[in-house]
Amino acid sequence: MHLLSASCVCALLITVALLRRVSGLEMVVGLYGETLEIPCNNGAIKAEDAVLTKWKYDGGDLLVKNANQNVSITATDEYKGRVSLAANSSLLLSSAKLTDQRTFTCMMVLSSDIKEFPVSVEIYKTPASLEISDKAEELEIGKRTKLGTCVAHDANPAAEITWLKNNERLVADEKGISIQALVQVDPDTGLSTTSSTLEYSAKKEDTNAKFTCISQHKGLTSSPVSFNITYSTENIVLQVIAQDPLVEGDNMTLKCEADGNPAPTSFMFHLKEEVVKVENSDTYTITNVSRDNSGEYKCSLIDDPTMEATKEISVKYLDINLSPSGTIVKKAGETLDLTLQIDASEDSKVSWTKDNVKLDKEPKFTKVIFSESGRYECEVTMGLLSRKASFELVVEGAPVISKLIKQRGEDGKHKVLICEAEGSPKPAVSWSINGTSLDESPFVNGKITHKITVVPTANLTVSCTVTNEFGSDSKAINVSSLFEDVRVDKQDTLEDGDQTKLVVGVVVGLLVATVVIGLAYLVYMKKSKQGSWKTGEKESGSSEEEKKLEEKVEENSQKAEV
Repeated sequence: MHLLSASCVCALLITVALLRRVSGLEMVVGLYGETLEIPCNNGAIKAEDAVLTKWKYDGGDLLVKNANQNVSITATDEYKGRVSLAANSSLLLSSAKLTDQRTFTCMMVLSSDIKEFPVSVEIYKTPASLEISDKAEELEIGKRTKLGTCVAHDANPAAEITWLKNNERLVADEKGISIQALVQVDPDTGLSTTSSTLEYSAKKEDTNAKFTCISQHKGLTSSPVSFNITYSTENIVLQVIAQDPLVEGDNMTLKCEADGNPAPTSFMFHLKEEVVKVENSDTYTITNVSRDNSGEYKCSLIDDPTMEATKEISVKYLDINLSPSGTIVKKAGETLDLTLQIDASEDSKVSWTKDNVKLDKEPKFTKVIFSESGRYECEVTMGLLSRKASFELVVEGAPVISKLIKQRGEDGKHKVLICEAEGSPKPAVSWSINGTSLDESPFVNGKITHKITVVPTANLTVSCTVTNEFGSDSKAINVSSLFEDVRVDKQDTLEDGDQTKLVVGVVVGLLVATVVIGLAYLVYMKKSKQGSWKTGEKESGSSEEEKKLEEKVEENSQKAEV
């Protein structure tokens, strides 16, 4: 096979076409293997006007037709059996070959002239296939590697191959891209096979890129191919896989990730003072961590210790110690000292509850009292981490009655006696009389309430006594009979009416007295004036008496108003 470059073949075809156009030759293009119609002067002269029509080429005559006669095939070579004449005097050439690329001449003899019409023939063939072969197994970043060879088989003219990456044309720059084309011509068929070899220096972004090649023959395109892009590790990251927050007793896994391709599978883990080599794995697990595991950790590549990643790890811890704890028994009036010690990796918050009820502040026990008995719990929190501690305070002592009261029943037919006491252990409650509907409240925080219902028929004194192992206390209350209560209520009503009457009588009596005194005064004054007229005595004495009398009347008037 003859070897020609694709560019040489293309240039040759272009040169031939230009020369033929300059020479005035008509050119016809046929497809390889198909029947080619070569026109005779494009039908400018009608077939019936010709006395004789002949087709020939530089190798001899092909066929001839006289007027009113059948076509006579005169070819004796390869064209015998392949040529025929169309009704419009065109030459029909079957099974076109590359050897048919020559000049064919149509000669027409007219009654008064002879004309010849040469026609140049070109035969085209699309490549049988376009495929990428001899592909690289992988591409390395920064290293120019033979990517593959694109081959276009059996074409004419020779295929011009173009390489594409993600449908973008690649242009040789003799640095990262090199393209070498080679054309092979089959000596039997004359068809050309073009091979284009691409050398390419890959980049990281070429991962999953699609490479294809195309030819100028009706946009023929190869199937796309992708390559595994290999590159050295540029970045390394150390991850910590653990619960958040990481607290004492948890497990943590160190994971070393590198961005190389292929990714490294073995690493060196620097565990504070210890270095561990891990092969065929990128993780290392530490179980049951403690606060001593806090610190700086590293991982690095085995073959490149300078490529490393660092991570600061902090193991959270929270320890509390409440003293005293458990059940604490104190006598009423004694002192209880509480101590809460906190050892934490960060700032913490403390809250207290008593019998599951939140307290506003930390409890203080200067002198314990019965009501302070109960279960105390402190909770120390640090972020999501929390610890709890508790104690049970029991205040013991002789019972004391804090309240002894009586109440009339809602129906008015009985009375309820209520005895409230404090003490611990739970005091026993007794009454000096028997009652019904006994009701005792739960004993909570050293307090107890005891109720009885009685129906007293006479006035009496009832006592309540509370007793435990440390002593006793007793109080009494006077309880009147229900009949006495009714009589007293009536008497109170009568007394209220008598008092009203008394007030009215006093007011009326004072008014009558005032009137009598006034009349007496008038009579007196009249007599006094008559006497003075007779004796001629001065009226000074009478004036003094009159003044005293007026003061007396005014005093009586004020009393009447009251």
